Amino acid sequence: MKIPITYNLRNLMTRKLTTFLTVLGVGLVVFVFAAVLMLAEGFRKTLVSSGDPDNVIILRKGANAELNSGVSRTQANIIKALSEAAVGDDGKPMVTGETFTVNNLPKRIDNQPSNVVVRGVSPESLILRDRVKIVEGRIWRPGTSEIITGKSIAGKFIGCGLGETIKMGGREWTVVGVFDAAGSSFQSEIWGDAEQFMDAFRRSSVFSSVTMKLDDPSVFPALKEKLESDPRLTVDVKREIEFYEEQSKGLGLFIKILGITITVIFSFGAMAGAVITMYSSVASRSAEIGTLRAIGFRRKNILASFLIECLLISLFGGIIGLFFASFLQFINISTTNWATFSEVVFGFDINGGIVLGSMLFSLTMGLIGGFAPAIRASRMQVVDALRAS
Repeated sequence: MKIPITYNLRNLMTRKLTTFLTVLGVGLVVFVFAAVLMLAEGFRKTLVSSGDPDNVIILRKGANAELNSGVSRTQANIIKALSEAAVGDDGKPMVTGETFTVNNLPKRIDNQPSNVVVRGVSPESLILRDRVKIVEGRIWRPGTSEIITGKSIAGKFIGCGLGETIKMGGREWTVVGVFDAAGSSFQSEIWGDAEQFMDAFRRSSVFSSVTMKLDDPSVFPALKEKLESDPRLTVDVKREIEFYEEQSKGLGLFIKILGITITVIFSFGAMAGAVITMYSSVASRSAEIGTLRAIGFRRKNILASFLIECLLISLFGGIIGLFFASFLQFINISTTNWATFSEVVFGFDINGGIVLGSMLFSLTMGLIGGFAPAIRASRMQVVDALRAS
């Protein structure tokens, strides 16, 4: 014989204020927990979405980022001649050498400086990354000091808006276009002619990386072995999507560890609230407990009933916390990408794993918080419970 769950729901409604406060406490902890996971996932997704599964990126051997990589023109030409590269409509191999540097620019909001990625690209770069679209103005003209800026930074940094100018590498650069990159990290970059950037930043003979679109993605393992074993190149070859996944790990892991540590500390407060609420419930319902025992309900039935009440509190708290956390998806924030020491704009992102993890965390708090009071209720003697009333 089991105690019906409607009994638990009526008891929760009887103690509306204490139930509400406990649900609110659990909800706040779940909100923080989900927000941390969404923050880390949003950062990871922003970087990973920069990669294309058909693209490979080639960097100097041992380099873990484009910032400290270097691929010579001679090496780039060897790579461009490979038969594994896809060919564009114009008959040219879909391979591009790019330069990568960071430039310090002041923010509009407070005039404080922050690093922004400056990427030298070629027309092939836009073909390889077909999610990049000009949303204002036009593309830069090759051989000129014209640039385009990602929409995440166009309105955020002084000089990055359409028609404005930036001084970099001893030159004045004019913004002739603003581009959207489907939420990827490219959206936080400045793009311009690679040859002009190489000249301005005195890197005339070295690209930072070479990116290639494969004609057949299945040849990647053989291509990787071929390039990395070529003594003329001394390069590392990675799938572009895997490269950006690696770029996100450092900061993403730090966000998770710090956030979860803080959340666990907060959770003790929520569990303490659940303990107090349930102990109060046990004390005020001694007669009920005695009556339930007297009419034949066993100790395990009483234990299960009180645990169900606490799990219901944590369930409602978890749903509320996730509900409000879901609105964070409409917020964009910026931080420094540890891999490039530059600012990247990204948003919170929620998925099924975060929802499931948050609910499990919420229910775990309820189970831990309600266990001791439930044990106490189940161990009450029938006579003592009735006398306490």
